Amino acid sequence: MARHGGRGWNSKVLGAALGVTLLAAGASVWTAQAGALGSPSPKATTSAARGSALKPVVEDIAHASDQGTRGVNITIDDGPDPVWTPQVLDVLRQYGVKATFCMVGTQAQAHPDLVKQVVAAGHRLCDHSVSHDTTMDKKSQAYQAQQILDAERMITQASGGVRPMYYRAPGGAFTPYSRHLAASRGMRPLGWNVDSKDFERPGTATIVATVERELPGGPTILFHDAGGDRSQTVEALRQILPRLKEQGYSYGFPVR
Repeated sequence: MARHGGRGWNSKVLGAALGVTLLAAGASVWTAQAGALGSPSPKATTSAARGSALKPVVEDIAHASDQGTRGVNITIDDGPDPVWTPQVLDVLRQYGVKATFCMVGTQAQAHPDLVKQVVAAGHRLCDHSVSHDTTMDKKSQAYQAQQILDAERMITQASGGVRPMYYRAPGGAFTPYSRHLAASRGMRPLGWNVDSKDFERPGTATIVATVERELPGGPTILFHDAGGDRSQTVEALRQILPRLKEQGYSYGFPVR
């Protein structure tokens, strides 16, 4: 999987997350995450609540859809964002589509109301690390653990007790260790087949064309709801979602 850009935004998030990462040194990070994080909110939907049980899952990187060969997985990365996440949620609701939101820990911590809205709408949560460091695979195992486990805690607390069901490494920077650790926490490593390139803001028409061209190669599509102006993403989703349904696709979640 190719690594996507966003270095400027990444540096801002790294700075915001520095204090969190430093606090999670050594064995303390394991004990902090091993403690009870609370049970799922009674208002959580069935699909989200299934992620609450801490049960190991397969550590291979997931790409397939639970809807089979004509399934499509919509995945939304880097949020939540107070400007763009509500707009993405509105479009998904308009077309009756459920998605997987891969959230950055510091963003979830800053906007717990949006995390709860995502869960209440029946979408699934995904751990996208604390600070979106696309060089995680070059760092120590202790650092990888801090990034994954602190983000899991932040997202779970922000959601009201619903745990992430997946882990997506920033830029696809997985390692055997990070995949094993995430899977041991009940988070299936999550890849993608179609990079919409929306992060580069190439224009709505280009985003739509990229998705339609690359979708035959696999069902999991990568979009973003943070890291800059995502108006092209919102409009692209507005065009893509009904179009793919008309073509006989159904929307689902990545396999677990």
